[in-house]
Amino acid sequence: MSERPELSVVLPAYNEGHVIEETLDRVDTAVRQTGLGYEIVVVDDGSVDDTKRKVADYASNNGHVKVVGYKRNAGKGQAVKIGFQNAKGNAVIFIDSDLDIDPQLILRYFEALIQGDIVVGSKWHPRSRVEIPMMRRVLSHAFNVLVRLLTGVKLRDTQTGLKAVRREALERVFSRLIVKRYAYDVELLAVADLYGLRVVEMPVGVRIDGLFNPKEVWRMFVDLLGIAYRLRFFKWYLRTME
Repeated sequence: MSERPELSVVLPAYNEGHVIEETLDRVDTAVRQTGLGYEIVVVDDGSVDDTKRKVADYASNNGHVKVVGYKRNAGKGQAVKIGFQNAKGNAVIFIDSDLDIDPQLILRYFEALIQGDIVVGSKWHPRSRVEIPMMRRVLSHAFNVLVRLLTGVKLRDTQTGLKAVRREALERVFSRLIVKRYAYDVELLAVADLYGLRVVEMPVGVRIDGLFNPKEVWRMFVDLLGIAYRLRFFKWYLRTME
């Protein structure tokens, strides 16, 4: 593998020991078929199961895979940021490690970077295939309305767990992100908008069975208010821009 691979795939993982080996098999197969120079970076977000051990064992037999992490769970946003900091690829793709999204989409998102700096999966794209509970669907639309009102981000969906970014364009953005949990996507896209970066929405296939935890919904709302305050009132993101 070259010193600077063409593509890094980052997998944030928290207590995914039951599925992480299958995830790595499917991601590795999907990316290997592209012919690109690549690496797979698993970020263990303070798992208390055997996720980290299983990834380390897998990596011992696959030189494309490495695992980084920390002892205490911090949140998906922190895992994504640490993954970006440890990824070497010119393009970086983030995909959830629970297999809710098919890794076969990775090449399509990599190729779409020719059109923009960030490619985001959108559950509400006309060509998306979505299987999610009705309550989750309602909450997703309601959250998106709040995102539009409070931040000005005009995308139909900010929260789907598949995104591709160009490293060079996003390095300054990631250095300014402070949200550690689920609303990190909103902060990422709001700061990217301040830098005038180009965002492309792509269809995605998603199948999710679980419902939101009420505590997670509350945390997302609080984080969203914090982003809006720093963006619209305190102008913190503008103050820290170079």
